[in-house]
Amino acid sequence: MAAAKSTRNDVQGALELAVFAGGRVTRHPLPAEGRVSLGRSPENDVPIDDSSVSRRHAIIHLGPPIAIEDLGSANGTRLRRERSAGPTTKLLELQPEQGKTMELSVGDAVNLGSTLIVILPREGAASAAPGQGQGQPIVLDPAMERLYALAERVAGAPITVLLLGETGAGKEVLAEHIHRRSPRAQGPFVRLNCAALSETLLESELFGHERGAFTSAVQAKSGLLETAEKGTVLLDEVGELPASIQVKLLRVLEERKVMRVGGLSPRPIDVRFISATNRDLAAEVKRGAFREDLFFRLNGIALTIPPLRARIAEIAPLARLLADRTASALGRPAPAFAPETLAALEAHRWPGNIRELRNVIERAVVLSGGDTLLPEHLLLDAAAALPPSEPRPAAAPVEPRPAAVPAEAATPPPAEGAAGLRSELDAIERRRIVDALEQCAGNQTQAAVLLGMPRRTFVARLSAYGIPRPRKGKGTR
Repeated sequence: MAAAKSTRNDVQGALELAVFAGGRVTRHPLPAEGRVSLGRSPENDVPIDDSSVSRRHAIIHLGPPIAIEDLGSANGTRLRRERSAGPTTKLLELQPEQGKTMELSVGDAVNLGSTLIVILPREGAASAAPGQGQGQPIVLDPAMERLYALAERVAGAPITVLLLGETGAGKEVLAEHIHRRSPRAQGPFVRLNCAALSETLLESELFGHERGAFTSAVQAKSGLLETAEKGTVLLDEVGELPASIQVKLLRVLEERKVMRVGGLSPRPIDVRFISATNRDLAAEVKRGAFREDLFFRLNGIALTIPPLRARIAEIAPLARLLADRTASALGRPAPAFAPETLAALEAHRWPGNIRELRNVIERAVVLSGGDTLLPEHLLLDAAAALPPSEPRPAAAPVEPRPAAVPAEAATPPPAEGAAGLRSELDAIERRRIVDALEQCAGNQTQAAVLLGMPRRTFVARLSAYGIPRPRKGKGTR
């Protein structure tokens, strides 16, 4: 019974909430159990900045079963669900009474006022049964084919892997592919976003804790490293790890033992480590922000994922796949793409890579209301399109990168004009951050989500670019 309950929690914990509001889509990972509050107030677990949503609008109860409760909102909570009756299908609209819950299923569309929320399987989430995957990744670009061929060879060895690439480029998908092709494929694949939790919570989630270790520790809890026994752990955004956690993680990598918070003796573990980051860890080592010894331990072999703009052949198939998934979740037939829509997608720079593409396609499917996606449904930033005179970026050859030495001798001299290019890129990123804050009414958490950036990194960028942080109480969080 305990094992069955654990499996159910794993499945339910692999969910996320997609919020369609203000012409854009935000995604929020959902916990395995508990309550998630929704509303316009920034104090909610998921703040929704829309005038049709009440300050405290509704609560999602994560059981199982999953249910939603309206908190006496002004514009109501309505569940849209299809019901088949013979050859016809009716669209029913159900509204829960205040204070009572209504059970939800994954894929149900719920209106909070004029906004739409949908509970979906988390992108790349772990499967219910060990060893199950989410299907084959789309690999059509020659550089990506070489990368995945190399990953196949790496998968069979126990070596630690460091995945490098821009935010949203597909590092998590590649990590799961390595796991599925490894001898540990029948074991669990456990992910941890190192930037998503505070230092205290990160330590507890990673290493676990004993009963009474801190005020709310009413019972002992295994950490993610223990739950991944005989499987693989993905440390996403590993460059965001606090210094104190880096020290403890290094000890785990060297001794293959984990010490729970409040524990007295270490526990042996048998896991494989894959790390992912969009940072230049060698540069972080040089400036003292990342431990050199931990860098060497993580960097058994480094694989660099090309950005989406260098993989033009994959944009259209990815867009069709994402449109099919979104339409299915909304109870609609899969839309077609007009030729000019595909041309616009392939001409875009995609600074947010696949994560940005997913948001654009989901928004387009919601806005289209028909059976064909047109360019006006994409709402792409014209400034982010490749100029006609600019050649398509050529994918760099993929080569394995052995453990690099972050020393001055290992760093090539900067190319001529590199400083000017860096300043130009910094100016572009600063503008994007300011625009995101304006779109989100100063809410830093929502602005970070909009940019596909960890909140801790977003706050650091505010300081680096001299952007004043919005004050509390003005729509910020």
